[in-house]
Amino acid sequence: MRRNLHVSDLGDLLELPLLAVLATYRTGGSVLLSPVWHEWRLDGFDVVTGREDVKARHIRRDTRASIVVCEHVPPYRGVELRCRAKLLDAGVEEAVHRIAVRYLGERAGVAWAEQSADDMLIRLEPGSLRAWDFADEYS
Repeated sequence: MRRNLHVSDLGDLLELPLLAVLATYRTGGSVLLSPVWHEWRLDGFDVVTGREDVKARHIRRDTRASIVVCEHVPPYRGVELRCRAKLLDAGVEEAVHRIAVRYLGERAGVAWAEQSADDMLIRLEPGSLRAWDFADEYS
């Protein structure tokens, strides 16, 4: 396994419409793992969520969060980011549109974005970033 990689070493991984797994913390300290759509932008991840969604409630109380994106086929590229998340209102409509089109295609993505309401962004910027792939094992 190749370790200590930078996100740029992973090629198109973060452009693919792969589900990510977002970890937030419940009141008792246990972890909630949520599959999420994401966007890698400006050296961090954006995830759209509802203002009163459980993920937003968790982050309001405890800003610790992690996100993992990885392939399910060789060379099994992946990235994990552990950080302090922020909840943002700015740029939400544009992000919803970009992310929905990425995952659903132009027509369905635009329709999804138009019906979206009361959303906000979870912004995850590097704290501790780990990237890897198994390219050497599958070359």
